[in-house]
Amino acid sequence: MRLTILGGGGFRVPLVFRALCEDPALGVDELMLHDVDPARLTVVASVLEHLAASAGGRAPAVRLSSDLRDAVRGADFVFSAIRVAGLQGRICDERSALSHGVIGQETTGAGGVTYGLRTVPAALQVADVIAAEAPAAWVINFTNPAGLVTEAMRARLGDRVIGICDSPVGLFRRVARALDVDPATATFDYAGLNHLGWLRRVVIGGEDRLPGLLADPDRLQCIEEGRLFGQPWLRTLGSIPNEYLWYWYFRTDALASGRAAEQTRGEFLLGQQQAFYDGVQGAGAETSYARWEQARRDREESYMADSRAATGSGERDSYDLDGGGYDQVALAVMRAVGTDAPQTLVLNVPNRGTLPFLDDDAVIEVPCRIDGSGPVPMAVGALDLHAQGLVTSVKAVERTTIAAAHHGSRELAVKALSLHPLVGSVPVARAILADQLAALPELAQVLPHT
Repeated sequence: MRLTILGGGGFRVPLVFRALCEDPALGVDELMLHDVDPARLTVVASVLEHLAASAGGRAPAVRLSSDLRDAVRGADFVFSAIRVAGLQGRICDERSALSHGVIGQETTGAGGVTYGLRTVPAALQVADVIAAEAPAAWVINFTNPAGLVTEAMRARLGDRVIGICDSPVGLFRRVARALDVDPATATFDYAGLNHLGWLRRVVIGGEDRLPGLLADPDRLQCIEEGRLFGQPWLRTLGSIPNEYLWYWYFRTDALASGRAAEQTRGEFLLGQQQAFYDGVQGAGAETSYARWEQARRDREESYMADSRAATGSGERDSYDLDGGGYDQVALAVMRAVGTDAPQTLVLNVPNRGTLPFLDDDAVIEVPCRIDGSGPVPMAVGALDLHAQGLVTSVKAVERTTIAAAHHGSRELAVKALSLHPLVGSVPVARAILADQLAALPELAQVLPHT
C-alpha cells in the first residue's frame, strides 16, 4: 500500500512515520513525500532514516518527489498538509488582523478567512491531480482551515476526502482522565464545525457524567479547558467548548494578549523551524532526529501559549506533549478504511441531516462511524440556539470565502471577512484585505478582481 504525504517536508511528518513503523499491520510498504521545498524534504528524510534504523526492518520504504503528479500517481491514501505562502503567510494573517484591532489567529476570525482564500485554489489543484492520477485514493485533509478546505475539495473528490483535526480527541482524552475512565468506554456527544464545537454529554454505562464534572471545580482544574474557561463559565454553558472557542468567549482578553505578545505564534514557529532546518543541513540521521525531537517538544509546550498566559492556566499537561494527535487520527482513518475495521472518530464530513439547521452538503465536525465504506456521521444531540447561531454564521463565512476564491472576487473576500463575527466591520475587512494583497503575491493571484 502506498501513502503519499503532501507537505512531506513538514514538521509533523516524522510523527506519521514513527506511527507507521509501530503498526506494520497497516500494510504501508511505501511512503512518498512531496514538497515544493527540496531542502526541507532532505532534512525530514534524515530524521526518518534514524527512525527506520530503530524500527527493526518494519519501516516502509521512503521516496521523495517535488513533482505533484508523480507523488500521487497510484497512491492508495493521500495526506494533504499544505501551507500556501508558508509561515510568512501565517504571520501576515496574524499581524494584519492585530494591526486593525481584531484577533490574529490563523484559523479563527480574519486569519481563517485570509488563510482559506489563498488555500482553496491550491487545494482544488491538488484535488484535480489526485482525481486524474489516483482516482481510487482516499484523501485525508490536514490542511487548515480544515472544514472549509475539506468542503472545497469535496466539489472535486466527493466522499473520498475526509477532514481531520486532533482538538476533539485531545479534549476527550483529558475529560476521560478527569473522570478516571478509559476513553474507549465512553460515548462523547460533540458537534459543531472545525475549531467551533462543543462537548455536551459523556455517557458511561448509560449515565451522562458531564454534569458531575462541570459541578466539580477540583476535577475541572485537572484539564486544560477547565483552567482555560473557568468552572463558573463551563457550568453556565452546560458543556465544554473546543479550546479555540476561548477566542470567542474571551475575545477582549485574547486580543489584549495577542497585542502584548512579543511574537505571534507564526513568528515563533518561523524562527524555530528556520533554526531546525538550517541547523541540521548535512548532519547525520541521529543528530537530525535529536534536534527534531527537542524542537517538537518546544513546539508542543508553546501551543496556544497566548490563552494559557492570559488565563494563568500554567503549562500544558505532560500527557499532551507526547504526540499522538493529527498523526494518530489520520492513521486511525486509514486503518478503518484500509482494513475495514470499524472505528468511531470525530471527522469533518458532510452533514446529511445530522444538524437539521444546515443543508446536507455542509461539512461539519462530529463523531462518525467509519469503516471500509467511509465515514457516516452519528446522531448527536441538538445544539442550543447560541451554538446554532455561531455555526450558521461561520458556515456562511466559509462558503463566501470559497466563492471569493473561486471567482477571484475581492468584493466577496471583503464580504467573508465582514460577516465573520470576530471581525464584524466592513472598513476593518477592507483594511485587512488591502494589507494582505500588498504583502502576499499568493493572495493577489487568487483575487485579481475588484
